[in-house]
Amino acid sequence: MSGPTQCFGPRGVRRGAALTLVFAGVLATGAVTGSLPRGSAKSEEFATRSVASTVDRDEVTAAAARAVADGKSGKEAAKEVVSRSGDRWGAVYDERQYEEFEQALDGSYTGVGISAKRSADGQVQVARVQPGSPADRAGIEPGDLIRTVDGHRVDGRPVAEVVALLRGDRTEAAAGTTVVLGTERGTGLRTETLRRARLSTEAVTVRRIDHPRTGSSTPSGPSDSSGAVLIEVDSFTRGSGTKVRDAVRAAPSDAGVLLDLRGNSGGLVTEAVTAASAFLDGGLVATYDVHGEQRALYAQPGGDTDRPLVVLVDGGTMSAAELLTGALQDRGRAVTVGSRTFGKGSVQMPSKLPGGSVAELTVGHYRTPAGRGVDGRGITPDLTVGSGAEQRAETVLSGLGGGS
Repeated sequence: MSGPTQCFGPRGVRRGAALTLVFAGVLATGAVTGSLPRGSAKSEEFATRSVASTVDRDEVTAAAARAVADGKSGKEAAKEVVSRSGDRWGAVYDERQYEEFEQALDGSYTGVGISAKRSADGQVQVARVQPGSPADRAGIEPGDLIRTVDGHRVDGRPVAEVVALLRGDRTEAAAGTTVVLGTERGTGLRTETLRRARLSTEAVTVRRIDHPRTGSSTPSGPSDSSGAVLIEVDSFTRGSGTKVRDAVRAAPSDAGVLLDLRGNSGGLVTEAVTAASAFLDGGLVATYDVHGEQRALYAQPGGDTDRPLVVLVDGGTMSAAELLTGALQDRGRAVTVGSRTFGKGSVQMPSKLPGGSVAELTVGHYRTPAGRGVDGRGITPDLTVGSGAEQRAETVLSGLGGGS
């Protein structure tokens, strides 16, 4: 669960790219009502996902209980119910898998260290390579085109699906297993066998942009002289919202901010709300429903409402990242640049089942402050740009007075 980014079916897509995970610490077989935040961004953690329809939790629990009583697998019985329900993002996990998700909330995952994106001409391209990762040691570089995974061509597949294949989400591959990656650089083709490893990610990175009009930038802390600041958020794991807020506070007073949410697979909504609080002085961030009951999420007061802000998004911007984008756009706080976001806007809740497995089922959907639904639609940026989106965003930021 790194960059966004996801497998062969909806469950694999969510596992591979989403990092959107769980209502941490809210596992219960009791009613969902009352388990989600009520008008506060500080309540229980929860995540958002896309779904076609919902499935009754009691039906899933009953199926698991009957199977366990008959000496069969409660997990498999529950999976069968979910698969028939039409809840294409619903899923059932055993205890080990669920523990993996919990670890991912802290920025830990099994993979090869590659984040991918869709190139301007529609190909799957390496976006980032994690330093020290198996991909880094093999010489994979940003800009390389991903052609095959384990001998199978990936042309035309969703980026999230390709990343999930690399991570082994469909086969539940563990650290130490191998994956064969075929890449293209220029006119050269190469094949590398990579061994998956347990990796830790840095969800938020900060750089100073020295020359917004030319796109050159220098790795640096945000307090190094004037100029614009680029804050890249790969996912909303625990603590990422606070890191965004701290980066904004540490930036020079005359520096604009370019908030890069491209390829952000989402994560904990509470972290996205904290990030929104860095730029808003309280007020509505999103509304959501739980079985029809309407609730709301609010930013904390005291955010920086004056600093020029541009948000970069693309088709890999999902879930909690879309919630943040929609809030900043609807509140007139930022200019959004890039391409339409993924369109993942449902709320899910995990329930512990008889036998120890966990079912994640949809309980509602969220909307932006202006009442826009995101699920299946995504968010259209104010300025739609294909190639060269970052340079265009820097130029817009400079025009807003946020450059050096």
